[in-house]
Amino acid sequence: MAKRDRYVFICMNDRPPGHPRGSCYERGAAQLAERFAMLLMEKDLLGKVRIISTSCLDTCESGVTLAVYPDDVWYGRISVEDAEEIVERHFVGGELVERLTLGPADFE
Repeated sequence: MAKRDRYVFICMNDRPPGHPRGSCYERGAAQLAERFAMLLMEKDLLGKVRIISTSCLDTCESGVTLAVYPDDVWYGRISVEDAEEIVERHFVGGELVERLTLGPADFE
């Protein structure tokens, strides 16, 4: 099996409605994962980038969250509309989408 350039872990945690921390699933994580999959096909990146659904990444207050490895980059507050920018700028161009990156304060 070929090693991919990047692994993208998308939080799909689904808590009960009304939970104080909310959940990524409730905020559209499944739709985001679908959009990423479509974009990876369109950009011929399926063998280079792998989307992986995961449980809680413990950054619930930052909205839908994903972690990109081995880059060690975390993105939060992501919507479906942000997927194309992340694919183009980060996965194709190697440039972070700074406005969506999570910093140390987001992990406290």
